[in-house]
Amino acid sequence: MQRAAAALLFVTFSVMCSTVTGADTASKKAKENASSRAAAEKKRKSTPRPSAQAEVRDGEAEARLIEIYKLAGQARGREALAKAERLVHDHPNFQLAQLVYGDLLAAQARPLRTLGDVPDDTAKAGAGMLGDLRQESLLRLKALRERPAAGTIPSQFLALSARNKHAIAVDASRARLYLFENTATGLKLLADYYISVGKAGIEKTAEGDSRTPLGVYFVTSNLDPKSLKDFYGSGALPINYPNALDLKRGKTGSGIWLHGTPPTQFARAPMASDGCVVLANPDLERIIRTVEVRTTPVVIAQSLKWVAPHSARADSKAFEDALQNWQKARSGGDLAALTSLYTSDFSSYGKTLADWSTVLRADLDKRAGRSVQIKDLSYLRWTDSNDTMVVTFGEVVSGSRTGPTRRQYWVRQGSQWKIFFEGVIG
Repeated sequence: MQRAAAALLFVTFSVMCSTVTGADTASKKAKENASSRAAAEKKRKSTPRPSAQAEVRDGEAEARLIEIYKLAGQARGREALAKAERLVHDHPNFQLAQLVYGDLLAAQARPLRTLGDVPDDTAKAGAGMLGDLRQESLLRLKALRERPAAGTIPSQFLALSARNKHAIAVDASRARLYLFENTATGLKLLADYYISVGKAGIEKTAEGDSRTPLGVYFVTSNLDPKSLKDFYGSGALPINYPNALDLKRGKTGSGIWLHGTPPTQFARAPMASDGCVVLANPDLERIIRTVEVRTTPVVIAQSLKWVAPHSARADSKAFEDALQNWQKARSGGDLAALTSLYTSDFSSYGKTLADWSTVLRADLDKRAGRSVQIKDLSYLRWTDSNDTMVVTFGEVVSGSRTGPTRRQYWVRQGSQWKIFFEGVIG
C-alpha cells in the first residue's frame, strides 16, 4: 500500500511524471549541485547542522523539491519523506514543500486522492491557497519538463554588445525567469527560476490594473533593501516601464520591479503581485549580484520562442540596412535623407518631428561634416501587433574619444523601418 500511495502521489504532481524522472537536464541545477549536496549531507551527519540561512543557494530549494518528486515517482516514499522533512526544516516558509511533506506523511497510512490531500472541510476553507499551490507545482514541473533546446535563445535577442554582460527573459506562461550571460560566443543560459506575475495576469495597460507588462525593458536601478519594506524581500530591480512603445500606445503606470518575497513566504502564488515579477529571495539575490544596472535587458513575454542564434538575425537585414542608412545620412549631413527615416508621429520627450528636425539640423551644423561612428550596438526585437526594434548604441563623432549613448525605437511600416522615438540615455 505504501508503494502504491507514493506512486499515486507523484502522479498527482505531474501527468507526465516519467518525463520528469527521466530527463536529467530538466533539473540541471540539481545535477550541478549533487556532489556539493552529498558532501553537505555527509558533514551534516558528523557535525551540527548550520543555520538554514547559511545553506540557502539560488535554485537549491526547487532542485531539492524536484528530487523529492522523483523519489516519490519511483515509489521510494521513505527517502522522499526524509528529504521533504529536511527541506521544510531548512525552508519552513516554503509552502509548497510543506504541502508535499504533509502528503508524504499521509501516504504512509492511506492512498492519496490529489496533491494537498487534506480533509474536505479544510480543503474547502483553504480552496484558494490549495489551488495556488497546485498550480505552482504544475508550473514548476512544466518548466523543468519542457526545457529550451541546448544552444537556443529567445527570439527577441538579435544582437547584444559587449556592454550587455547579461540578459533576462521572462516566460509568463511557464512562470519562469531565464538568466543569461553574454559571452564571446553568444548568450549562455546560466540559470532559470520560478516567478510570480500580476494578480490579473499580463499585458499591463493602466495604473493599478495588477497586470505585468509585456515588452523589452532595461534594469534602471538597484534599490537598497534597507530602504524597502519587508514585503519586497531581499531587494528590488526596477525596470523602465512604461517604455517608449508603451507611452506611444497610451499605457500608464509605474513601479514595475523584479523583487523578492516577504519573510513569511518562500515563493508567491503564480499570479499574486501587483504587476511586478517576484522571485524567491535566494534567486533574486543571485540576479542582483550578477546583472548590471542600465545595460541589462529584460524581455517579458507571454510565451518565449526559442531559436538558434543565427536564425534570430536571419530576417533582420532590412532593419540593419535602415540603420546603416541612418548613420550614412547623419555622417553625410543629409537632413532630408535623415528625416525620411523618422515616422510622421515621431515623439521624443514632447518634441514632434518638426521640433526634432530642428535639433538634427543644429547637430549637423555643429559637427561641420565630421562623420559619426556607431559603437556597442545592441538591438532587440518585439513583435505583437507591430514589429519593433529597440536599439541602443554609443555615438562617437570623428575626432572625439567618447560620445552620448542613444536609444531608438524603430517600427516596421510595410517594408520600411522608421524611428518613432529617439533619445540620449547616457
